Amino acid sequence: MASDERVYLSVGSNIHPRVANIKQALTMLRHLDGVTVLASSNWYETEPWGKRDQPNFYNVSVALTTTLTPHDLLTELHRIEHLGHRERKVHWGPRTIDLDIIFWGNRRIQTPELTVPHAHAAERNFVLLPTAEIAQTDSQVGPQVQAMITANTDQSWIKKVRNVSE
Repeated sequence: MASDERVYLSVGSNIHPRVANIKQALTMLRHLDGVTVLASSNWYETEPWGKRDQPNFYNVSVALTTTLTPHDLLTELHRIEHLGHRERKVHWGPRTIDLDIIFWGNRRIQTPELTVPHAHAAERNFVLLPTAEIAQTDSQVGPQVQAMITANTDQSWIKKVRNVSE
């Protein structure tokens, strides 16, 4: 049985072809058993966060419900990343695809593998602004996102992508 809690993911890529990488990951996400994608944000081009000497990212946020446990969803996201040729060589480095669990309703999760809300969500425009777009009517996550936006000091630029193509 699906939970009423909405789960929010941040999806990004900065290795060509960024658009195809994200579209492939979103298609795989929509086909996961136990996952129902409810909404996705506009696409955004963003400057790299943390390690700035790399290409710009494309980012999108996704809202979903799931019958999977947090650990099982994380395992599936890692599988999608692996199928998208994600390599974890450089911390905050370039990536073909990146799927992060950002919020899971009001849950607070702290395990060696997963922290929810995401440990750096409150510091990242590329996470907060797309998520705010699709969480406005979510009584659990919407207020969390708005509080983080109010306190956010991230100065990195983010711009909406009008026509998603490369």
